Amino acid sequence: MQLFRADLHVHSCLSPCAELDMTPSRLLRRAQERGLHMVAIADHNSAENLPAAQKVARQLGISLIPALEITTREEVHVLALFETLSAAERLQERIYASLPLDTQGAEHQVLVNEHEEVLGFCPRALLSATQMGLKEAVAEVHRLGGLAVASHAEREGFGVLGVLGFLPPDVPFDALEVLSPSVAQELSSQGHVCLQGSDAHHLRDIGTRCSLLRLRGPTFRELALALRRAQGRAVLR
Repeated sequence: MQLFRADLHVHSCLSPCAELDMTPSRLLRRAQERGLHMVAIADHNSAENLPAAQKVARQLGISLIPALEITTREEVHVLALFETLSAAERLQERIYASLPLDTQGAEHQVLVNEHEEVLGFCPRALLSATQMGLKEAVAEVHRLGGLAVASHAEREGFGVLGVLGFLPPDVPFDALEVLSPSVAQELSSQGHVCLQGSDAHHLRDIGTRCSLLRLRGPTFRELALALRRAQGRAVLR
């Protein structure tokens, strides 16, 4: 077993709230500089910059976890982490079917390739809520073979605890992303697996909060074992 540092919540320039210099190439190079072994790029309701990210990650030797950050009907954010790009793209298809068009805001939703060349702009309203409720969204992530993590769970805006005031017992999150150490300690004592992620929208924020994982290697399958506390894998912080 080895220890690996993972930032499982990073946005690219496709997310309209992220800086335009958050291209897959730049953000993954910054992750490498910060000593991260595993990164999940999770843009709001979209996976369209993941093909470029996958190519860059292979060049740099960083493990990329394909991901999206879903906004549910309740306006709760859920990180959807996948083993394959195709699974992330299937979730995107489901989400895009319910997102309205927003051509005016498209200039802030930049699609790029691995060379930082602009390919176009996403015309969907990526910050809008989807038509999927929280329970349905988590079930869909699991149906596609993914892991569902409650984003910034205790935050007032878009966190499940902040929005709903409780963790729905019928929503089987695989883990909770928690910002406060005291909240993480409390939730861990209740049996929940807690992760840390930067939710980076700026290059300077990448890796400022990250999880320390005990794994055999920085892969999705090893991460899944760690979230289940199985076979000696573990989330250490």
